Parts: sequence; structure tokens; C-alpha cells
Amino acid sequence: MFNEETLLKELTFKAVKSSGSGGQHVNKVATKVELHFNLTNSVVFTETQKQQLLSKLKHRLTKEAVLVLSCSESRSQIRNKELVIKRFIELISNSLKVKKQRIATKTPKSVIRKRLKNKKKQAEKKANRQKPSLD
Repeated sequence: MFNEETLLKELTFKAVKSSGSGGQHVNKVATKVELHFNLTNSVVFTETQKQQLLSKLKHRLTKEAVLVLSCSESRSQIRNKELVIKRFIELISNSLKVKKQRIATKTPKSVIRKRLKNKKKQAEKKANRQKPSLD
């Protein structure tokens, strides 16, 4: 599908200070990792794959077609980098999957018969609730 090693070489990483609680340590250490991937400049994907990724990831891309993912789950920068790479690979591979076309099938005769039988049964039940006519 695509060469993962070449794709990883196209990524740029940026370490940022994480927000939230953590005491004095959080203000000194940049553990949050941001991953930047420029889709238009990528040599890993073909033009059709790029178009597919652009359409599937259009809400996650910047105006310059750069995908930005970040991770600040762990207190370790290396662990956050591993997590964000894993998410990125998963996101790209899921976006490149082509959905199988659904083939419309005819409704089976047994299903039609069953529906009509239930319909007739329901009609009889309702008819039995009415007052008998004195004709």
C-alpha cells in the first residue's frame, strides 16, 4: 500500500510544553509531541491516493494541506512520539481503505410472504375489535 519507512522520514516533530496539572516539572519539560505531515509535498503517495486522503481528512488538514497530530498522554516525550506515530499510521491506512461497493439484492419471496402474512394477521386482529354489524 505505502512504504512506512519513507513516510516516517517525511514527518516533522515538535516538542511543546504540555498544559494542565503536573506541578513545577510541567513548566520545565516539553513532553507534548506535535507531528506535522505535508500531504501535498509527499512523495510516498500517488496523485489518486493524495486526492483520496485530501477528501477523507479535509476536516483535519490546515489550509496548506498539513496534517497536525499531537499527543500529551504520557509524561515521556519518547512515549508520546511513539503514540502519535502509531495514530498517524492508523489514520492514513484507514483513510486509504476503499469501501466495498454494496450490491443490491432482490428481496426473497419468503420474506415477502412472511410480511404479507403478518399484515393479514394484524388486519384480522383489528377487524375482530370492531362491533359486529347487524346486517
